[in-house]
Amino acid sequence: MKPVERERLDADVLIVGAGPAGLACALRLAQLIETNRDAAAAAGLSAENIYVLEKAREVGAHQLSGAILDPRALRELLPEFEQTAVAGVSDTPVSEDAVYFLTERRAWKFPVTPPPLRNHGHYVVSLNRLAKWLAERVEQAGINLFTQFAGAELIWNHTGIAGVLTEDKGLDKNGRPKPNYTPGYELRARVTVLAEGPRGSLTKTLVQRYGLDGVNPQVYGLGIKELWEVPAGRIRPGFVAHTMGWPLGTRLYGGGWIYGLQQNRVSLGLVVALEYPDPQFDPHAAFQKFKTHPFVRRLLEGGRLVRYGAKTLPYGGWYSMPRPYVDGGLIIGDSASLLNAQRLKGIHIGMKSGMLAAETIFEALCAGDTSAKALSVFQKKIEQSWIREELWPVRNFHQAFHGGLWSGLLHSALQMLTGGRGLRDPWRTRPGHEAYHRLDGQRSPTARFKGDGRLTFDRLTDVYHSGTRHEEDQPCHLIVADLNLCGTRCTIEYGNPCEYFCPAAVYEMTKERGERRLKINASNCVHCKTCDIMDPYEIITWVPPEGGGGPNYEGM
Repeated sequence: MKPVERERLDADVLIVGAGPAGLACALRLAQLIETNRDAAAAAGLSAENIYVLEKAREVGAHQLSGAILDPRALRELLPEFEQTAVAGVSDTPVSEDAVYFLTERRAWKFPVTPPPLRNHGHYVVSLNRLAKWLAERVEQAGINLFTQFAGAELIWNHTGIAGVLTEDKGLDKNGRPKPNYTPGYELRARVTVLAEGPRGSLTKTLVQRYGLDGVNPQVYGLGIKELWEVPAGRIRPGFVAHTMGWPLGTRLYGGGWIYGLQQNRVSLGLVVALEYPDPQFDPHAAFQKFKTHPFVRRLLEGGRLVRYGAKTLPYGGWYSMPRPYVDGGLIIGDSASLLNAQRLKGIHIGMKSGMLAAETIFEALCAGDTSAKALSVFQKKIEQSWIREELWPVRNFHQAFHGGLWSGLLHSALQMLTGGRGLRDPWRTRPGHEAYHRLDGQRSPTARFKGDGRLTFDRLTDVYHSGTRHEEDQPCHLIVADLNLCGTRCTIEYGNPCEYFCPAAVYEMTKERGERRLKINASNCVHCKTCDIMDPYEIITWVPPEGGGGPNYEGM
């Protein structure tokens, strides 16, 4: 077969992912080039030779978070942001904090909000709009930002990476070229930065190839979120509440949130650790059930659903951080496990990691050395920054809750008293899918949650509100290594958990000629990557679809 001829573009720096971490990296690089013109000129550096790739149809479309912004990193990057940020980015300062323990009918408010969940001085933000606002400043700095281009493969270079290949466009579902076929680009760079978010496909490949895993495997949570418009006066802008207990109980780690936004809008959701024992547990159904609690129902009744989304987040913390450097490459943000699971915050840490990566890259390019040894300075910068000050004391936090809520609260209290150590350090963990209990045919498929169409919704209705759109006639971006296993062993041993863990109704078991077969509704995918994480046999691989496909988290 004749090799595909690809157009080649060369850059100084290539950043894959236009989330807060990737955009902060690009903008900090531009600042360094501007303030160190002589050194940059001597090294041949320019902002125009920095490329940022974003797989969404526009920047921010795939950005989903709670989201509470700790402005620490943003103040360092753009000190003027509080005066210049557009409406909806930082105009909702947190005005009230609360934590509730829910039983099925009651909501018990904590008399004192635990320090990690105190958010005064922070902002309730739209991550979608924050990314757009940052992208405007990146482009104003002269950086090239390309949307609707996904990184399909890494270009390998001895013991490191030398860039990426973008995806081919215009292939049909069988991989054959259509009339509009365009081969992907070969983008080469002196340094490639992976800022793909949780479970990035390129990062996963890189970590596996070079054995970059941390002390612990990465573990994840799944956050499911809706944005509502409610009657005037129902909630005050800046009100922030977190919940624990019902409907997850005290054995599953997770909880809910309710954030008051401007214009009578409410962000609410439920996050659950992806390490639960029941393979037929349904996170989406649990979230819909959460909304029926009297405390939440009173807030939403008479309102309307505006947007829906789902996203995984890295819970593993410091001990799950992969080595973030190789020859010619760095890993930043959520891809590098830089999230504080205790505070449920990672935007500011991801941005700071991007800024430190930019400083490392600038120094390396000026020295003409982008080897792993030169780029290892990035890890040292992390360890000498406030990132370590924030993450080291909570390095065992998530692991402490493996035994349930009450033992977790006890262990986390001990950790606070011992600077994060607790009874074990490091506290070892295992991949989330290994927590499944085998059913061995003892349970039948359960009925799908339907909802009432007013307060609660089925998955397809929610997917509609995510704005998800994919080109139907393209290769499936959800690759299952052994389809026969799905209708045989998986049905018997685990009851096909893919039908339950996916918050977008992508996976469906059907019967054909009396045999159970897996049907993949890839066009529903909201890019949360839960399937890549929680498949018990690790045979599902998520890769980016054709650039521009996926959800549209406008205003979320």
